[in-house]
Amino acid sequence: MMDLDDWLAHCERLHPTTIELTLDRVAGVKARLGIAFAAPTIVVAGTNGKGSTCAMLESIALAAGYRVGLYSKPHLVHFEERCRVGGRSVDAAALLPHFEAVEQARGDVSLTYFEFTLLAIASLFAATPLDLVILEVGLGGRLDAVNAFDSDCAVITSIDVDHVEYLGTDRESIGREKAGIMRAGKPVIVSDPVPPRSVIDEAARIGADLWLPGRDFRHAGDRQQWNWSGRSTRFSGLGYPALRGANQLLNASGVLAAFEALRERLPIPAQAIRTGLATVELAGRFQVVPGAPTIVLDVAHNPHAVAALALNLDQMGFFPRTHAVFGAMRDKDIDAILTRMAPLVDHWHFTDLPVARAASAEQIAERFRGLGLQGGAADVATHASSSEALAAALNGADPADRIVVFGSFYTVGGVLENGLPQRTGRPAA
Repeated sequence: MMDLDDWLAHCERLHPTTIELTLDRVAGVKARLGIAFAAPTIVVAGTNGKGSTCAMLESIALAAGYRVGLYSKPHLVHFEERCRVGGRSVDAAALLPHFEAVEQARGDVSLTYFEFTLLAIASLFAATPLDLVILEVGLGGRLDAVNAFDSDCAVITSIDVDHVEYLGTDRESIGREKAGIMRAGKPVIVSDPVPPRSVIDEAARIGADLWLPGRDFRHAGDRQQWNWSGRSTRFSGLGYPALRGANQLLNASGVLAAFEALRERLPIPAQAIRTGLATVELAGRFQVVPGAPTIVLDVAHNPHAVAALALNLDQMGFFPRTHAVFGAMRDKDIDAILTRMAPLVDHWHFTDLPVARAASAEQIAERFRGLGLQGGAADVATHASSSEALAAALNGADPADRIVVFGSFYTVGGVLENGLPQRTGRPAA
């Protein structure tokens, strides 16, 4: 293999399916590699809020002077986004020997793309002096490849119905899958304010140290600041996280609980919390891009996340018209997403995505028309790519309008890949 692209193409060819939920393959190869983290490890699972939670964990720990390794997926533009050390994506060249190590260790084991790449990144983390490792679960928890690694603290963010073909059709079933990341005797922070009973029962069954909002930690605030209290720690007069969105305090509250749970191994001063929350960044999560017209980027791709997006859009203030660029996978609840967003959108631009399991732009348009939602055929356009869809939306938008690019990571990543088109410099609303 000559470069990272060669290795990624190799990973895509190895296994007959994209997803096969089992820990046997990845655990076996991990054992052959001898991967072990010396640093405290936090594993984060959930339906929504995982990325924001990981970003805040990283930002606060960095502000406290710790060296952090963060694994997250999927990426928006470049694969290297999945592997961050010290707050920066690693260079592709640094990953190559670790891909080679996985290839040598796997023998005849057929790893999926996600399993192979996780092991390569974990190998890099194990070979790097780190003070904290953060691993974001991709799908579910119990059988996700990340669960081959034990955690010192687990965090479970909001739980909602998604990936029903793998995880179940209701919150209780899905919560049971997320709860698979718990470990006996170790803290598990649940930041969902109304967690499924299955999560609570699983913690009791295995003897995990369960932290629940409203019981073990809580937050309150006004428009200017907020306060947090845990089992033995309090913080007052905190500034709001730099990440936009109505749900970010729930995520931030869980983050502070995780740091309290690990305080003996990873003490965090109050100033690091303030600095970390003030400087945290995460592309594609209600990211408002300055300029005229205003562009909002959000990887909301299930009804729960889209409901939060709609609430955040409502709170932005007045815009004469809203143009939406949307693309999603076929297995998403597209009807519910369109129904929730339709009252906010004046013009739709549906886009194809460069993966086989995506719904085509025309399929989404047909479903939109079949729902009888506001806007007729003249308000709907279809495009071959999200960058083409954004260009068309910009062409039809006035400077005072806004454009919302949302749905799959491929939708948002597609408009970021070659940089956003040049616009005027009016600040975002």
